Amino acid sequence: MLYFISEKTIMKALPTLFLFILFIAPLKAQMDASLLKDIEKIEPKVIDWRHYFHQNPELSNREFTTAKKIEEHLKSLGLEVQTKIAKTGVVGILKGEKPGKVVALRADIDALPVTERNNLPFKSEVTDTFLGTETGVMHACGHDTHIAILMGVAEVLAKHKNLIKGTIKFIFQPAEEGPPPGEEGGAKLMIKEGVLKNPDVDAIFGLHINSGTPVGTIKYKSGGTMAAVERFVVTVKGKQTHGSAPWDGVDPILISAKIIDGFQTIISREAPLVDEAAVITVGKITSGVRFNIIPESAEMIGTVRTLDPDMRTLIIKRMTEMAQNISKAYGGEASIEWQNNTVVTYNDPGLTAQMVPTLEKVAGTEQVVVTKATTGGEDFSYFQEEVPGFYFFLGGMTPGNTTPYPHHTPDFQIDDNGMLLGVKVMSQLALDYLNAQ
Repeated sequence: MLYFISEKTIMKALPTLFLFILFIAPLKAQMDASLLKDIEKIEPKVIDWRHYFHQNPELSNREFTTAKKIEEHLKSLGLEVQTKIAKTGVVGILKGEKPGKVVALRADIDALPVTERNNLPFKSEVTDTFLGTETGVMHACGHDTHIAILMGVAEVLAKHKNLIKGTIKFIFQPAEEGPPPGEEGGAKLMIKEGVLKNPDVDAIFGLHINSGTPVGTIKYKSGGTMAAVERFVVTVKGKQTHGSAPWDGVDPILISAKIIDGFQTIISREAPLVDEAAVITVGKITSGVRFNIIPESAEMIGTVRTLDPDMRTLIIKRMTEMAQNISKAYGGEASIEWQNNTVVTYNDPGLTAQMVPTLEKVAGTEQVVVTKATTGGEDFSYFQEEVPGFYFFLGGMTPGNTTPYPHHTPDFQIDDNGMLLGVKVMSQLALDYLNAQ
C-alpha cells in the first residue's frame, strides 16, 4: 500500500524534523574512527604512566618529580606549557586548527600520607614526613590514574588538531587533598594565579575514578554532586592535676568526650536530613602525656560535610555554641577554629544536559548512570564557581568484585582497564563542547 504525504503536512513537520537533526542525530554519531584508533593504541602507555606515578607518589605541594614528568610530556607534544602554577601545577595549551571557545580539562596530581598495604608489582615504597610524623605515601585516591588519563588525552588530541574548533587547556592541579597547614595551594591558588585566564576558559570538565564503580560505568549528577568541606579544630582548656585526685582539676578529656557526643546530636536531632545529607566527624584527638596526669588541655580536629548552605550555617553555629557551653558546664573553656576546604561541587545543569549525550555516545546509554550526591569533597568546586563545570565518576572496580576497598585506605586498588574509557570520554567531551559552540 502506498501513502502520500501532503506538502502542508511536510511543512508542519519541518520544525520537529529540524530539532531531531539538531539534537538527536548527533547523539547517534560515533567517535571519529582515526581518533578512536589512536586512543586504543595509547592504552598501554597510559597504564605505564599510571604505574610510574603510583610508584613515585608525592604529597600536596611537593609534587616536584610528578610535575617535571608531566611538563616533559606536554612539551614533547608541542603544546604551550606553563609551570609552577600554585607551586607545582602544570598547564598545557593546545590550539585547534579552527577558532572557537576554550575548554579546560583538569586532573589532580597529589598523593596521600597512607602506607600502602597490598602486593601490587608497582606498589609504593615511598615515605615522607607529614605533620611531623614519618609515614608512607600512596596514591590512595586514584590521582595517579587521573594524571595518566589526561596525559593520554593530550597526546591523542595533539595528533588531531583538525578536529578541534577552539582551544583546550590541560590543567594538572596540585594539592587537591589540601595544602599543608600554613600554605596556600590547590584549585583556589591556581585560580588566584590566573589559570582560567589568557586564554579565558569557557567551561571545565573533570573526572574521578571510583573503586566501587565497575569498569565501563560512568556516574554523574546534575546540580550539587559533592559536599562542601570544613575543617575544624576545637581546643579545650581544663586544669591539670594528679590522676588520683580529679576533683582538684578540670578534665579536658572528659569535656572533649561530651563535646563529641553533643556534636552528633546536631546531626541526629537538629539537621533536616530529609533535605540533604550532612556529616560531622572528629578524626583526631590529642591530649596528655602520662597515664596518671589529668592534662591541662585537649585538641580535637575534624570535618563537617554539607550539601545545603542553610544546613552548613546551622551546623557551624550550633557546633560553636555547644563546644563553648558544654566546656563551661564542666568548668573548662573551649574555642573552635574553622577552615573552609571546599564548596559544593556543583554541576551546571545546562552544561550537564548538553554533555550527557557525549557520555552515552562513548560509554553506551546503559552504562551512564545518574547517582546521588556524596559527602566526599572536591576542590574542583572552586573552578565551578568561576566557570560552568561538569564533574563525573569513572568506574575503576574489576567487574564482579563485591568487596572493593574504599578510597584513602592502605588497600585501595584501581583496575587499569578502567582508564581507556576515561581517555575516550575526556577527549570526546572537549571536542563535542567546542564543536557545539
